[in-house]
Amino acid sequence: MKHQELARKATHWVAAHRERAADDYWKLRYHVTPPMHWMNDPNGFCFYRGEYHLFYQYHPYSAYWDDIHWGHVKSADLVFWTEMPIALAPSEDYDRDGCFSGSAIEKDGLLFLMYTGNRWTGGNRDTDLEQAQCLAISADGIRFDKWSENPVIRKAPDGDIHPYHFRDPKVWRHGDQFYCVLGSRTREHVGQLLLYVSADLMNWEFIGIPAQGSDPDRDGYMWECPDLFRLDGQDVLVMSPQGVKPTGDKFLNLHQAGYMLGELDYASGKFQHGPFEMLDYGFDFYAPQTMEDGQGRRIMMAWMAMWESSMPERDRHWAGAMTLPRQLSLEEGQIRCRPIPELEKLRGGLTAYDDIEVSGDVRLDGVFGDGYELELLIDASGAAVAGVALRVDEVAGEETVISFRPSEQTVTLNREKSGSGPGGIRKAPVRSEDGLLQLRLFVDRSSVEAFLQDGEKTMTARIYPGERSTGIRFFAEGTMKIVRLRKWDLQRSVGAAEGVVHGE
Repeated sequence: MKHQELARKATHWVAAHRERAADDYWKLRYHVTPPMHWMNDPNGFCFYRGEYHLFYQYHPYSAYWDDIHWGHVKSADLVFWTEMPIALAPSEDYDRDGCFSGSAIEKDGLLFLMYTGNRWTGGNRDTDLEQAQCLAISADGIRFDKWSENPVIRKAPDGDIHPYHFRDPKVWRHGDQFYCVLGSRTREHVGQLLLYVSADLMNWEFIGIPAQGSDPDRDGYMWECPDLFRLDGQDVLVMSPQGVKPTGDKFLNLHQAGYMLGELDYASGKFQHGPFEMLDYGFDFYAPQTMEDGQGRRIMMAWMAMWESSMPERDRHWAGAMTLPRQLSLEEGQIRCRPIPELEKLRGGLTAYDDIEVSGDVRLDGVFGDGYELELLIDASGAAVAGVALRVDEVAGEETVISFRPSEQTVTLNREKSGSGPGGIRKAPVRSEDGLLQLRLFVDRSSVEAFLQDGEKTMTARIYPGERSTGIRFFAEGTMKIVRLRKWDLQRSVGAAEGVVHGE
């Protein structure tokens, strides 16, 4: 009952104060954002009783990370979301300082959330903590009761496993057993995974360490938010290693998100895998989580932010957002990420051009805005560099630039002049035949998601331009041809920002 009271109190508090953030210009129109205050990692992403559910790390009482709850939205189509009551609140001794990240699974018609309970035991937040794995159960996917016998995994196993840092359970079913992978680190601070098995979700047995790093600078000191699943005949480990040092144009963010391809031996608990590959080459992509829906698709969403960001929206009583849902496939030995087809429901007025020559700077009638989808096929074979500048205001000197150098086979995302917030430059390698580049861009009030070469690479960024920064400029050093351009204005994604369901 204590948990229900605290979750209800937080839900009503948000409902009473949400107008502080509701009218902010930077609030995204067709992405999942918090009604107000702090949001981070996606949690419990699942398909339950014909609906999609997305939970997330949430602090309802300020725009800063603290005393984490679980926020909750649901959708019939992954496009239009409805805000639900807060699902989890810190309430027990084992989770008194936060209900940290976790996942969801259905069993016997009930929805189970498995999460990390966190409590601080002293003043040092790196060492003075205890983490345990816990369950919450729902018969309707809305109201959750914490299991009376929590925690289900009380402490980290013995051995070369850090006793304080083991978290973010991702649970799945294989055969007639349930398996869970947890993020961990060694006692010498090198990232690794822990694997458990259970017949009933309540009683768990430690199997072993399926994978671990060897060098904290190369492999990271902590592997957060692991997700292990089968995709197109191969096992995939998605995770977010902390502390990987930059290498050339790679690993430039504070923490990373990526994947390894391999095979999990369920008998031995070992994951034989290839190298770690980046999932997104932009600035703001962390803690991705996937789920399999009723169509058998593997869908991924991630936190569209990064820990080192100043997040200027904090001053406007909110912080953080989710990426658009991306469908994963395994092609030519790498993960491809494509926007789900349902996003076409957002499309409004269409502007179309074909076979436009660009030399220098060009603007096109009807091609502008602050919330749109832009499909481009460009031929840059006659240019040293070519591309598109988004959210342009020449008076204010604002623009976000995507440029392509055919000779280098690289795409650059430059937000040095994107407005408030952090700047920076990121590069992604692309494979281009004859100087052709395919771009599919989703621009929202304070975000850009770029899909390159039909999802071969993605680049994601939060940006904070002024309201007048709505121009779009095409440019080329040399000659570029816009072979095909299609632009749609995108409507608001109704649910996430409108009326809360109180769920008495």
